[in-house]
Amino acid sequence: MNGLTGTIRESARRPSPLRPNSSFSFENPIAPSDMSVHPVIHEGRVAVITGAASGIGRAAAVELAKIGLKIAIADVSADALRETGVEVAKIVGDANVLVVPTDVSKLDDVVRLRDRVYEAWGEVGVLMNNAGIGPTGTSWEGLDAWHNIFDVNLWGVLHVQQTFVPSMLHQENPAVIINTGSKQGITNPPGNAAYNASKAAVKSLTEGLAHELRNVPQASLTAHLLIPGWVWTGLTGAKNGGEKPPGAWTPQETVLYMLDHVRQGTFYILCPDNETRREVDQLRIMWTAGDVAEGRPALSRWHRDYKALFEEYLRDGLAQLD
Repeated sequence: MNGLTGTIRESARRPSPLRPNSSFSFENPIAPSDMSVHPVIHEGRVAVITGAASGIGRAAAVELAKIGLKIAIADVSADALRETGVEVAKIVGDANVLVVPTDVSKLDDVVRLRDRVYEAWGEVGVLMNNAGIGPTGTSWEGLDAWHNIFDVNLWGVLHVQQTFVPSMLHQENPAVIINTGSKQGITNPPGNAAYNASKAAVKSLTEGLAHELRNVPQASLTAHLLIPGWVWTGLTGAKNGGEKPPGAWTPQETVLYMLDHVRQGTFYILCPDNETRREVDQLRIMWTAGDVAEGRPALSRWHRDYKALFEEYLRDGLAQLD
């Protein structure tokens, strides 16, 4: 071991301010006043869901229809979107479903979606900003992929927010906005810099939205960030067929978990899966924040001089919880 590497390792062994200690708790208690923050998800309200042709968006449309909401669904994949519409209509009836093919990267399409919804039903109770794509773009290659990803994953979310929020702010009844982020936008695992950056931007955008909304007098509109775990969708391989891996959650499981936490008023809806427990996710997130706070190399979790230290940190953290 050379002197520099030895210094790095000894420095990294200093107790991290983010390392859990004996009094650390992963509990995320909801204050009693928060338990009824969102009396939104009930029969007769209106849900608008983008990216509803498949995956989490389609599952959300089905589960909200089961509760009795009116459902407006949007996606660029028109044929698959119509299939979702047929499935949802079997639950709530044709009159309670709007199928609006929409490319969220195009502002005119989003404006048309809003107008259709308000003309039909006059309000939006649940706005689920879920459309997303995942082609690969590295830090110096795949510029077209970068443009495509940001056009949908970031500009699509922003188009929907900018178009719907001004109308939702003036509604008498409370409402919620749910933006779909990703753990990759927080821990930034190597492999797809473009996707990670787009979801990091969605996290920042949604945090800003939540802050701004809670500072609007008399506003009854709140924002929430859905952070899925490993979900078996088209982005993760489901479109290629085959059985769901045991470690993955279904879109339905993810949506039901999301709805429970929206009802509680949770902002960061950090979903586990069958392979990764919530506590592991939390430790990974805290280590990532520690890269900045402690001055470690970028993405030190995957750095050869720090990988073993991360594994030790993870073992120690989980041992204190078990």
